[in-house]
Amino acid sequence: MIPRLKDHYDKVIVVNLQNKFSMKNKLMVPKILKVVLNMGLGADANDKKKLQNCIEDMSLISGQKPVVTKFKKSISNFKTRKGTAAGVKVTLRKNKMYEFIDRLVNIALPRIKDFQGLSVNGFDKSGNFTLGIKEHIIFPEINFDKVDRIRGMDITIETSGKDKESSLALLEAMNFPFIKSKKEKEIN
Repeated sequence: MIPRLKDHYDKVIVVNLQNKFSMKNKLMVPKILKVVLNMGLGADANDKKKLQNCIEDMSLISGQKPVVTKFKKSISNFKTRKGTAAGVKVTLRKNKMYEFIDRLVNIALPRIKDFQGLSVNGFDKSGNFTLGIKEHIIFPEINFDKVDRIRGMDITIETSGKDKESSLALLEAMNFPFIKSKKEKEIN
């Protein structure tokens, strides 16, 4: 079964963006390539039980088993040892990616306390968007009673857009709630 957001992208968003940027071919329209979820463990990295809880939470959020990332070298000031666990990471592609983005935009982000919108400063020069979440419990898959500690996570959305404007237009078409600048508010 095709995810709802992917179907909407194929039928509506591609046509709208192609007209907006006057692209000759629909293959020139930016698309989402992958979504990477990353959760750092910090001081909990040495505790096997807390590491297992993070793995379980991340697998519930993403729908697939995460990879445990390890430190590449020892740094005494940060109290890290080479080869010890640093965090957990998941890369989502294809249908799982679209299902996650749909849940993120429509269910998880509105559950953030005092949520004003996403900043457009999260784009890099390649057109990829990164946002940080302070509480991983905003996802409905997580049972709040079983959480031992509230953790933050980073979500990176890699797009095929060549610049910030095309990637921003793509994510806005997918209903990402970006904060409007003062100039845009005056125009509307």
